[in-house]
Amino acid sequence: MNLDIGTLYPKQIEFCKATNKYICYGGARGGGKSHVSRIKMCLLALNYAGIQILLLRRTLKELRENHVMQLQKLLKCNDKDARNRIAIFKETTKEFIFPNGSRIVLGYCDNEKDVLQFQGQAYEVITMEEATLFTEFQFQTLTESNRMSGNLKEEFVPRMYFTCNPGGVGHAWVKRLFIDRDYKETEEPSDYIFIPSLVFENKYIMERDPNYVKVLENLPEDRKKAMLYGDWDVFDGQFFPEFKRSVHVIEPFEIPKHWDKYIALDYGLDMFAVLFIAIDNKGQAYIYNEIHKSDLIVSEAAQTLRSYMRGEPFKRIYAPPDLWNRNRDTGKSTFEVFMNNRISLTKAGNSRESGWLAVKEWLKIKKTRHEQTGEPLEVSSIKIFSNCTNLIRCLPQLQHDEKNPNDVATEPHELTHITDALRYFCVSRVSPSKEPIKKENTFNFDVEKPSYRDWGEEIEIIWKREYLEKDMRFKKNRKSKWLNLKLRRLNLRSKRGNYGDNYINRCNWVTDAQFV
Repeated sequence: MNLDIGTLYPKQIEFCKATNKYICYGGARGGGKSHVSRIKMCLLALNYAGIQILLLRRTLKELRENHVMQLQKLLKCNDKDARNRIAIFKETTKEFIFPNGSRIVLGYCDNEKDVLQFQGQAYEVITMEEATLFTEFQFQTLTESNRMSGNLKEEFVPRMYFTCNPGGVGHAWVKRLFIDRDYKETEEPSDYIFIPSLVFENKYIMERDPNYVKVLENLPEDRKKAMLYGDWDVFDGQFFPEFKRSVHVIEPFEIPKHWDKYIALDYGLDMFAVLFIAIDNKGQAYIYNEIHKSDLIVSEAAQTLRSYMRGEPFKRIYAPPDLWNRNRDTGKSTFEVFMNNRISLTKAGNSRESGWLAVKEWLKIKKTRHEQTGEPLEVSSIKIFSNCTNLIRCLPQLQHDEKNPNDVATEPHELTHITDALRYFCVSRVSPSKEPIKKENTFNFDVEKPSYRDWGEEIEIIWKREYLEKDMRFKKNRKSKWLNLKLRRLNLRSKRGNYGDNYINRCNWVTDAQFV
């Protein structure tokens, strides 16, 4: 009884040797994912007597096409000589039974709740083929069944295997766990490993079907990046293919003080998402900070926002219109609670379709040339600081709604909070910041008279000692009237009549006086 696994290439061998709790293999098409997952399941079944293995695909048709016939051939289930059969396949229960008591059970989850059929069952190993086609709920439900079955006599740590390509309803959770490695407090980073694979590493395809590479190269640009190169930021069905890390994400820098600053937020008990945006003199937007916290009641959210504001001035704080709705129990709206915490909100536009189109306009990449070198450059109207990790993670994962292609899918819901905040900003009108003009006007009152255009400017008055006596009183002449007129324009308080004494006492003037 021999199992012929053929020749595995290095990445496949790495996949077979990995012993982490969660092992993911894939990225691009043609990487030999399904083949190596079948090999690994068979090796586990032969080496661990009594082990229970669950192999899943999304639909029954996919299961039959990709695994049933291939496993029957690999395990010699239909060999005329019974002694050569490595396992027996039972069509009714769709399971491969090995002489040592091990089982490979085939299952599928066509609908969201189909995964509930595995509750109460125990499998030491669960393999999710094309994991990005499964929802996060299905994945989390399956983890409950990934435990010791009691049939395995040897020591073994239960684990799960995943194979996948970018895209699909499960793109977000797979990318978070294995690509971005953005873990919750209860998740152990060492439990997760991702082994990338490309078609170029598959010797079987490269030798026997080299034209397959050309097929992938002829795909539309975005899909080609995902299927040929395993790019997780671009995939089929992506709502914002405009997003490009190399263009939109930059390293943080100190925001100039004169730049106008805005805040855009989306509040919910499940997530409080806030973006801090600065606008430069040319109208370029820079998202320089974010808040992404859950389980905050309204007052806690307002206090958290104030702590991030640090007393800085913000021109507008945009929020969705539903925050103005009154709560049935308290009679207060979320807007009022923010106002009680000295945070004034501005109602943002809530049209989803026009809002997402506005985001696309801000993200649109424009080609230009460097002013000095002439080198081609790609620029956009919005930049995101690299410390805004949640926006960078969520934005490229948004997908088209199945029923309305002009709208973003609301699932996975976790992705929509911070991106909704971005939508509220993009749909609002903002203008470029104005750089303060440092203008100093010097007047010689012997020959010049201040003009109206200089109101409010910082001026230096050249005094002549002949206009000042020892008691610091003005001589009553026509030139003193010009000075008095200028002082009134600067909004200094005084009574009509003799301005000299009042102004001298209030401003502590000396021979050369400077004031605003």
